[in-house]
Amino acid sequence: MGSGAGSFLKVLLKNFDVLAGPVISLLYPLYASVRAIESESRADDRQWLTYWVLYSMITLLELTFAKVIEWIPIWSYAKLIFTCWLVIPYFSGAAYVYEHFLRPFFINPQQTTNFWYIPRKKDVFGKPYDILTAAERYIEENGTEAFEKLIHRADRSRSSG
Repeated sequence: MGSGAGSFLKVLLKNFDVLAGPVISLLYPLYASVRAIESESRADDRQWLTYWVLYSMITLLELTFAKVIEWIPIWSYAKLIFTCWLVIPYFSGAAYVYEHFLRPFFINPQQTTNFWYIPRKKDVFGKPYDILTAAERYIEENGTEAFEKLIHRADRSRSSG
């Protein structure tokens, strides 16, 4: 190879993420989405609709945290690898992420796992102040009947709302 071809190859490899990113994250999914729309199967429709939801979320994440992301040198390569995992039908990455993370959050938001650690607050006497302590304190002050009425009232307002 001549020096011109070697230089071209170096530039190509250095900018692989810039060149391959749009092909993997946009062109192929666009082509596959159109084919899915034209097919009779609903499985491929779901795969590509799920992919586009995840792609939109990644794009929103990038736009929101652009100033932070630009300091992560491997971000473009990590995004390219993650996008490949989402796109390639063999891995079914989009379906996996949707079924294990997004679907539980949107279907039943009250029962999702809390990923954040929230330490218990302590009251003046050093006792932990959480929901159980508050319930015990309410029962001590107002009695069990008042507590049961409060719970029934909350259940009625939740079921009517």
